[in-house]
Amino acid sequence: MQVRDIMTPDPVYCTRQTSLTDVARMMVTHDCGIVPVVENTDTMKLVGVVTDRDMVCRTLARGRDPITLAAGDVMSSPVVTVFPETSVEECAETMGQNQVRRVPVLDHDGICCGMVSQADLALHAPEEETAEVVKDVSQPTTAASSLNTPAAALH
Repeated sequence: MQVRDIMTPDPVYCTRQTSLTDVARMMVTHDCGIVPVVENTDTMKLVGVVTDRDMVCRTLARGRDPITLAAGDVMSSPVVTVFPETSVEECAETMGQNQVRRVPVLDHDGICCGMVSQADLALHAPEEETAEVVKDVSQPTTAASSLNTPAAALH
């Protein structure tokens, strides 16, 4: 089985300039905890992601006003990604090794065409694989959520 078989296609996205208020509304409307950040709406190249955790740890926890900030102010970059033809097993391994709960799926032009979450793995991957990802992702990290911490260390 490949990532294309389990991913959520065509995720909602934003740009660096999208306000955090709008990103939060996207998360509520689309019932998600991550929004890919694209370079611009012409190229659609992935440049980062904003997670609900990014918003809390990089704004409220630091006493910053989220109303005045944009996605580019709090996004995680670089981003761990997979391709549609990546095997589900390799995707699970990538998520576990990088301690990420969700991973964007990129086409070969660098455009985000989907997302894979732990829930997608739970629904489609063998139980042992899913359990291993949950265990790996849940391990303590040495890096705190900060503006300079790569996405792989944040989730």
